[in-house]
Amino acid sequence: MPDQALIIVDLQNDYFPGGRWPLVGIEEAATNAGHVLARFRDTGTPVVHIRHEFETSDAPFFVPESVGAQINECVLPENGEPVVLKHHPNAFRDTELKTLLDGQGIRKLTVLGAMSHVCIDATVRAAVDFGYDVTVVHDAIATRDLEFNGTDVPAKQVHAAYMAALAFAYAKVVATGEVIHSPE
Repeated sequence: MPDQALIIVDLQNDYFPGGRWPLVGIEEAATNAGHVLARFRDTGTPVVHIRHEFETSDAPFFVPESVGAQINECVLPENGEPVVLKHHPNAFRDTELKTLLDGQGIRKLTVLGAMSHVCIDATVRAAVDFGYDVTVVHDAIATRDLEFNGTDVPAKQVHAAYMAALAFAYAKVVATGEVIHSPE
């Protein structure tokens, strides 16, 4: 039984063009995520999908039971792949994710999805705190332009800053090609 799993975080319709909260570079990130997903499926490595829903119908996006809150077709679950529903940025908080992973003897995680500065960051840091060895696929992750204190921060810079921080102390940060061309 493999001791690793792919964690796909929040690749949901609202983050794509036409959704309520579209991300910069989401289509390219989703294409790369699809390549990584295919690699994990081909090798029989477990895949866990994370899906976020806010708990109220007046949420800015990921409204409960909406089309926007559904997993995008580029990474739809199949063959009994579990879907973990979360209501917080950290996919471990108040979910069965840790129990699911530990029950399968998983110790290594590959993480991709959205958004770099919120759910990816929170989930990766929590995973490391729980003792998992984490790899982040940086070009299979998207985010948004941000603003802080009158300063506009382009998505590319937001993403780079978060990937640099994760690479410094939390995870191995790699490109899609490194994952799909690595030996099993």
